Amino acid sequence: MNPPVRVLYLAGSGRSGSTLVTTVLGQYDGVFAAGELRYLWQRGELDNRPCGCGRPLRDCPLWREVRRELPTDRAAAIAAGLRGRLRMRGLPALLRRHRRGVRPVPAHPDDAALAALYAAVARHTGARVVVDSSKLPPYGALLGALPGIDLRVLHLVRDPRATAFSWRRRRGLDGDTDPELMSRPPVWKAALLWLVWNTVTVRLWGGGAPTGYLRVRYEDLTADPEATLRRIVAFAGVDADGGPFTGPATVRLAPTHSVAGNPSRHRTGPVPITADVQWRRDLSRWSYALVTALTAPGLRRFGYPWGRGGPVSTGVGRSTDAGRSTATGQSTDAGQSTQVGRPTQAGHATVAGREEG
Repeated sequence: MNPPVRVLYLAGSGRSGSTLVTTVLGQYDGVFAAGELRYLWQRGELDNRPCGCGRPLRDCPLWREVRRELPTDRAAAIAAGLRGRLRMRGLPALLRRHRRGVRPVPAHPDDAALAALYAAVARHTGARVVVDSSKLPPYGALLGALPGIDLRVLHLVRDPRATAFSWRRRRGLDGDTDPELMSRPPVWKAALLWLVWNTVTVRLWGGGAPTGYLRVRYEDLTADPEATLRRIVAFAGVDADGGPFTGPATVRLAPTHSVAGNPSRHRTGPVPITADVQWRRDLSRWSYALVTALTAPGLRRFGYPWGRGGPVSTGVGRSTDAGRSTATGQSTDAGQSTQVGRPTQAGHATVAGREEG
């Protein structure tokens, strides 16, 4: 019997640094940066969009081997089924099932194909940890119930004003020359999505997983990248030695085979990780006030101020017996973890001049 596949699932809202974290993690021995695997069936199999290595996914030698073990003839049906099963309107029922201790996302015939996907990825890459940056909490809940999956959840959080500003930028789905643009929701919608997805992530995993949940604020990641990545790698259960850092805030990136994500997943070579605070200057007062009002319940929970000052930071945390990171060794606010890192402005990171999301 094959051992379970350990999946490090990056959960939370979009534009919170998942692509950067996934790409950097993929440079460590034993870690495979899979990207947003929930999009494999649509963007990979049907649309044949680029793999992280640059080839169309169906032409990538690695994915060609993985796809041989999958029901690719049913890709359209699986993609449509996932969209239907993971709709936001299903969240109340999902959370009620979770509170009752039953499977949050009901079983479905397509689950066998999803389990086969992760098993095939682990088998063909030899990875001890598969990093999935799909972010959507319902998909993470679905994965956690699949046979053969050992799920660990990395909850990435970023200032909602920064994420709302980031969503409004125009960018191609796979780079500047791609005519198909990434989605650009209005700031009010971006704010509500931030609040909903981060709240649901905490409800699903933040209160009781013994060793399966870690929260990291992206602002703290950019303040101390090397120390924070070492902490994440240790949480994932792999050796932090031999990573990609050539300095405290510089990494050397080799190509990955990630599926979907921010176009910066294609970046390679030496890459500095720096804070981008453009949103502080360019987000309008009206937008700032609107996002602040809509996300007020989450601002206090995650340590963000109402004004334009930097977030509250409590310094480098240490692990508790619940596997959550706190600065004092005590759990906080309904079992959530506090941030890791040193105080910093609530900016977002750029990788070689490009915003990470």
